[in-house]
Amino acid sequence: MKKEPIYVAFSTQKGGAGKTTLTVLVASYLHYEMGYHVAIIDCDFPQHSIHSMRERDLNMALEDEFYKGMAYEQFSRLDKKAYPVVESNTFDAVADAEKLAEESDTGFDIIFFDLPGTMNNKDLIHTLANMDYLIAPIAASRVVMESTLDYMISVRDNIIATGKTNIKAMYLLWNLVDGREKSELYEVYEGVIRELDFPLLKTFLPNAVRFRREQNIEHKPMFLSTLFPPDKSLLKGSNIDTLTDEMLELLLSDGHE
Repeated sequence: MKKEPIYVAFSTQKGGAGKTTLTVLVASYLHYEMGYHVAIIDCDFPQHSIHSMRERDLNMALEDEFYKGMAYEQFSRLDKKAYPVVESNTFDAVADAEKLAEESDTGFDIIFFDLPGTMNNKDLIHTLANMDYLIAPIAASRVVMESTLDYMISVRDNIIATGKTNIKAMYLLWNLVDGREKSELYEVYEGVIRELDFPLLKTFLPNAVRFRREQNIEHKPMFLSTLFPPDKSLLKGSNIDTLTDEMLELLLSDGHE
């Protein structure tokens, strides 16, 4: 019998908070580096950023001998294909995930959902209610903080409080942190977060150019790809590895072995 996949969404209503980038980075690291089986359901209509990225990545891998060689070497070494990226919408997202898992030979450990930001959508609320875990990226900006905390309060009061949900936990994640250390401003915001009783992940992610470095014609080390893991030379100091370890510890501790 195949295992039940864990449904996870990096979710927020504020654009530019990094949810799409984080979804790809964590999925690729888990799938290509750590041996897990993952998939992404891209229901962020109409842009479908991850599905578009997969198409760009595939085109470059087919047309560029360097990436073609990398893909062949990786496939031979791992004996596994690239993870699926399914173009969907908030109405069909859960059904598409179930169909994908059903038709898969290996099953999936985690299925990530890239969701749109607006909450005034009953289909999105249905999809959110079917997630096991929500992780909301935040940045030390009043606009981002207020928007994200409003979003978390809305999910807690309108979805989790009904009892008709699969959500086991919601976490906040510091993203786009300037410098190596968090400043006093972060302590002020963390006080507000504690008052609202939202758990905050220990890992924080820096604001670094590398997070946006995709496959490129110069063949420079890449960080963001749906076909390859983040380049090891760029991984150090990114905290993506630390974040992934922390997430696995939390996700798998709930009996999802």
